[in-house]
Amino acid sequence: MTSHPDLLVGFSTGDDAAVYRVRDDLCLVLTVDFFPPIVDDPFDYGAIAVANSLSDVYAMGGTPILGLNIVCFPVGLPHTILHEILRGGAAVAQEAGVLIAGGHTIDDTEPKYGLAVTGVVEPGRHVTNASAKEGDRLVLTKPLGTGIITTAAKQGVAEPALLQRAVAIMKALNREAAQAMTSVGASACTDITGFGLIGHLNAMMTASKVTARLDLSRIPVIEGTWELARKGVVPGGTRRNLESVGALTRWHSDISENARLVLCDAQTSGGLLISVPGEKLEALRTELRARGVDHTVIGQVVARADIPVVVDP
Repeated sequence: MTSHPDLLVGFSTGDDAAVYRVRDDLCLVLTVDFFPPIVDDPFDYGAIAVANSLSDVYAMGGTPILGLNIVCFPVGLPHTILHEILRGGAAVAQEAGVLIAGGHTIDDTEPKYGLAVTGVVEPGRHVTNASAKEGDRLVLTKPLGTGIITTAAKQGVAEPALLQRAVAIMKALNREAAQAMTSVGASACTDITGFGLIGHLNAMMTASKVTARLDLSRIPVIEGTWELARKGVVPGGTRRNLESVGALTRWHSDISENARLVLCDAQTSGGLLISVPGEKLEALRTELRARGVDHTVIGQVVARADIPVVVDP
């Protein structure tokens, strides 16, 4: 069954999580996410995996309350590694006020870790990716580049300080950004993860039946990412993302292949992309600043054209 009167958000628009009404005043927000290590340090890996899992609930305007560990781990690896992965995850869950109440572990050839997450939100206060409106401004709360940087680290060509910066960004919760978004009444939201900025924006615009115009010069990118892209240090997922949005995106002729790859870079635990009415933009920015959230206005929503996303230099 894919439809039900109490299933307020399912998978028809490719949204970040499901929203199910259990009472007139309460909805559950349900999601699951897990992936192989993207950094060598097991504690950091666990912390990033949990921050990433919780992000889907924040993108829906919800509050995560409970998590179940999903663990794939080779029986031949030292259990001290698994302990550190789970310790990193538990640290971020505790920061978020989320209880980890159990989980499931299987033997696998490669470690994988994440959470099944339950959150809560009031009916009607949830935020979807399908309600962006003409005249909205688009606000991004984390810079791009984590996919390229972690790939560089795997290849041994990332400066330690650059990797450290990317790890800090990925471990950071989107909680404060979500609270700012819901306090002012955003139109729509999604978090930027594996499909990259352009992929997730395409989904939002398609679901909302409008078009986004982005300003490349305003899009925040982690310092050092451009140099790595110019050297060809780009993950395969990022290249596949660019290929997949070819028919859905109009790029200005001055935008280079490297720039297109950066905008399609497969992120882990990226920021929120918030679509907010123009008249509420300054209120949102004030809330974000008050909560210590870095952010950038990267574009606007216009009437639906023949294509969901247009990128200007």
